[in-house]
Amino acid sequence: MAKTSTSTQGLRAAIERSGYYPALVAEAVEAAIGGDSIRSYLVHQETTFDANEVRRHVTVLVLTGNRFIVSHTDEQAADTTSPTPYATTSTESVKLGRISSVVLSRVVANPESYTPGTLPREVVLTIGWGAVARIDLEPAACGDPNCEADHGYTGSSTADDLSLRVSEAGDGPETVRQALVFAQALSEATADVAR
Repeated sequence: MAKTSTSTQGLRAAIERSGYYPALVAEAVEAAIGGDSIRSYLVHQETTFDANEVRRHVTVLVLTGNRFIVSHTDEQAADTTSPTPYATTSTESVKLGRISSVVLSRVVANPESYTPGTLPREVVLTIGWGAVARIDLEPAACGDPNCEADHGYTGSSTADDLSLRVSEAGDGPETVRQALVFAQALSEATADVAR
């Protein structure tokens, strides 16, 4: 479930509709927002499969006048540190001026007959502010299939602080639309700060 709007009550209602520990998630997000006014937000719940377990995760993105707030909440099964299941919630507040990139990737079916305004099949919103960099390495090789020499490694480094995938099949068309609205609001806000 995703929702974008500009009110504290609307944000709380979207968190409650997600059904994912709403009191915990709302308290963490509202504490991070403080007294700032909300320009836009997006609430996205995702279910993942980890071995034999189903796990839920919720991400809340909030745009205020001068900050981008991201909150993640994950549930964990009982383990050696806790005899009962538990949830972990984290929030990060980023000044808009620190956001270095807002990337929106769109997947469109039948691009040869695309009509402007048609919703993409899925979108991936990637936001970078320099907190996390991912390095992907793999063994380097040469063109000789019989070569056994060590050619070292090759790879790439990617700024990847947040990547959020929303699909029409998994999340519904309204969620895709709302992700597009939030991405545009964030992109415009970071452009305003750069001026």
